[in-house]
Amino acid sequence: MKFNLSEITELIQYRRTIYPEFFSSRKVHKEQIELLLENARWAPTHKLTQPWFYKVFMEDGLQTFSDFFSETYKQLTPEDKFSEMKYQKMKSRVAKSSAIIVACMKRDEAERVPLVEELAAVNAATQNLLLTATAYGIGVYWGTGGVTYKNEMKDFLGLKPADQVLGVLFVGYPEGEWPRKTPRKPLEYYTEWVES
Repeated sequence: MKFNLSEITELIQYRRTIYPEFFSSRKVHKEQIELLLENARWAPTHKLTQPWFYKVFMEDGLQTFSDFFSETYKQLTPEDKFSEMKYQKMKSRVAKSSAIIVACMKRDEAERVPLVEELAAVNAATQNLLLTATAYGIGVYWGTGGVTYKNEMKDFLGLKPADQVLGVLFVGYPEGEWPRKTPRKPLEYYTEWVES
């Protein structure tokens, strides 16, 4: 076999969500982010629509994203539902990150394939990105809160109405030990075999 199956299996099982609160001050380099994005593009894509689009914020761009993300939350949230703690958390999570990568789906204009297939392609691409980050020892938190799914976010990113934001990826090196494996249901709980 061309690839080491044990190492690939270990890599897949080793991937963890790492919250920005647990990022260290060590910076992830642009060249590393480029490899994450390079590997993302090798995901399966029906009719080669390649619907993935990633907007990357680094350096001063992090402040641009932080200002938009937190201030838009503040503007859109009714006063009685606004949480100062959530507002500050949004700011601090960006500040702790080396990069913010917003995962998006740009809809094929001819709509040659169903929407669900375009979303699946972007999610598969993002998993490639996450596995590459894991191989580097880089932590990623895939967030969907705040204003992630709001039209204001799409406008901020320059997306069209048919496009979608699938999540905000907070990227940074973890401080301390890599988190332990979390429990998963055994095979028999999520698989049904039909052999006759």
